[in-house]
Amino acid sequence: MKTLIRVLAVFGVSVAALFVSAGTSHAGLDNQLSLVDGQGRTLTIQQWDTFLNGVYPLDRNRLTREWFHSGKAVYSVVGDGAKDFAGTLELGYQIGFPWSLGVGINFSYTTPNIALDQQDFISPGRVDLFPAISTPPLLPGVSFSADLGNGPGIQEVATFSVDVKGDHGAVAVSNAHGTVTGAAGGVLLRPYARLISSAGDSVTTYGDPWNMN
Repeated sequence: MKTLIRVLAVFGVSVAALFVSAGTSHAGLDNQLSLVDGQGRTLTIQQWDTFLNGVYPLDRNRLTREWFHSGKAVYSVVGDGAKDFAGTLELGYQIGFPWSLGVGINFSYTTPNIALDQQDFISPGRVDLFPAISTPPLLPGVSFSADLGNGPGIQEVATFSVDVKGDHGAVAVSNAHGTVTGAAGGVLLRPYARLISSAGDSVTTYGDPWNMN
């Protein structure tokens, strides 16, 4: 299942820096984490502007949860060979539900989503090191569905994944639409951002859970 999700979600795009999200309700750095990889480089991953807006489901089904998601994952690499960094940048969720009746989870993304960009990385002192230069959208949206089976349980789904190169970059999504159907009880979504180097080093930062009542 994870392999299928990655195949459907990964875009064949390798760029030095990506994306700017279009306006969210909570601007700012949400969380971050750093890791020293096997080559002695410091990999830092950040989540910015995370906002999950739970809405009343259009199907009026008590077992459906519906929301819109905006947010951004920003990475930076510091150290010898930082310019040669290559890997994968992901946005996703950990999804928790107390019980389900054949839960199906669906994420759909609509244009605009993807634009080349000299995305800024904000240092801990909040200095804008790389002013952003945006382009028009390059690719249409992507959508996929995944069957989470019966609960209770916690599942992790990588909803958006791109190949990246260079010492800094980002991936962002604005008003992505998600639904969970068949969930008997509340649904918790914990957004995460993950940077994986081509050598297999990985660093993940997790946000606070959002309750989709």
